[in-house]
Amino acid sequence: MQQQRRHNPYPLTWEIPLGVLLGAVLVLFYGLHAGRGLAIWLAGYGWHWPTPTALVSSIPGVVAGDPHAGLADGALPAGATAPVLVCIIVAELVLLAGITLITVWGWARWGPGRILGMATPTQVENVLGVSRLRKVRHIIRPDLYPKKRALR
Repeated sequence: MQQQRRHNPYPLTWEIPLGVLLGAVLVLFYGLHAGRGLAIWLAGYGWHWPTPTALVSSIPGVVAGDPHAGLADGALPAGATAPVLVCIIVAELVLLAGITLITVWGWARWGPGRILGMATPTQVENVLGVSRLRKVRHIIRPDLYPKKRALR
């Protein structure tokens, strides 16, 4: 019933889903480098991030497990090893779980199945709750709770 009464002048188009998808892909893209940085940090070599020009070109090396891919020369010792693939998988799984939770929350909040016109619990408490009833009890039952008179 409520859907028929509401008019949405903006039709659902492709821009918002594309933006959300690109944002998720970008988070997963940076997750590769964050996983590699975590692996290097856990191996005791400190936190390292690739140079900006090597962000994209270093992905094949990072996925292959090379901790040196995309880093500045001399950032790591020549024989440095780290559990790169394990940390990348852990980082990607954590990020994927976060993206999934945010997607489910957003779908429930703004998706087509959302409940329209419902008050939040805080709004209900403000209007119908016990605190409001206590505040206006002298109006509801003036015989039990008379107004306090000001002293002269």
